[in-house]
Amino acid sequence: MKKIIVSAPGKLMLLGEHAVVYNKPCLVTAVDQRLRLTIEVLNIQEFQLDAPDVDTVNYKKQIVGIGKGNIPKGAKFVEFAIKNFLDRTPLTPFIRGIKITTKSEFSSRFGFGSSSASVVCVIKAMSELFNLNLSPKEIFDLSYKTVLDVQGAGSGFDVAAAVYGGTNYFIKGGKTIEPLTINQLPLIVGYSGVKADTVTLMSEVKEKANKYPKIIEGIYSSIEELVEFAKVKLLANDLRSFGELMNINQGYLNALGVSNNKLADMIYASRIAGAYGAKLSGAGGGDCIIAIAPEEKRISVEKAIQQAGGEVIKVKTNAKGVKIE
Repeated sequence: MKKIIVSAPGKLMLLGEHAVVYNKPCLVTAVDQRLRLTIEVLNIQEFQLDAPDVDTVNYKKQIVGIGKGNIPKGAKFVEFAIKNFLDRTPLTPFIRGIKITTKSEFSSRFGFGSSSASVVCVIKAMSELFNLNLSPKEIFDLSYKTVLDVQGAGSGFDVAAAVYGGTNYFIKGGKTIEPLTINQLPLIVGYSGVKADTVTLMSEVKEKANKYPKIIEGIYSSIEELVEFAKVKLLANDLRSFGELMNINQGYLNALGVSNNKLADMIYASRIAGAYGAKLSGAGGGDCIIAIAPEEKRISVEKAIQQAGGEVIKVKTNAKGVKIE
């Protein structure tokens, strides 16, 4: 019985969230907390899934029914990934059945991109299983299609982080995926304790854009300029300027209405404690904030986040992309 183990990293958005959905660039980094997926070939025509992190255990289905019928929330991303892979490669050897088990080092509540990481792991594992050697871009394209099939919207930056790892300059749909060579990215991550609903937040911002199109488009264009400038500063290892640009980006996110009191408390506490910059990371409404600070201020910034009611999440940035374990 063939067994393959694959892992992919989580992600943190550095700059450019929300604007990235409207074809503006963003900066995203992969974090060292990983999702691991084991795939085994079965002797029965059945798909089995154990994904305890998303409350899906002992899920079973006939292979011919993949992607059809009522699919529980915890199984959707994995099941659609398999369906899309099999649809793309109908000439693959006949498959009797497969069992997939996932285990995440990070909680799905953090907004680290666990769904995208699981999809990327499935595509990579299936590629290995059938000896197809799909390229990173092919894995990205198939994974991004899967994410769109399940949630209907998204830019794909979390998929790119899971596939390529490192820190990337990214434009929606993978139009541009540019790996950045950087010396250091000493991020401090604080979790708000609130799970954000990305799709709802995106819809709220879209409503605002429909009401005030010129104003919101102006904000997106300003974020685009900011990201371009920040990319140069990051490559030059000018972390102080990068932090200042994080602060400006947070101002734009406030204007879009996606920040809240809890996030603001953590962000301002970080800055007062000596961070060069701090902002929310991701859709907003909850999830995480990120701060960048000189090493001698790290402990005071971490304490400030905790005193503001946040939970410090220890992660390293610039992690490796999807890989066979």
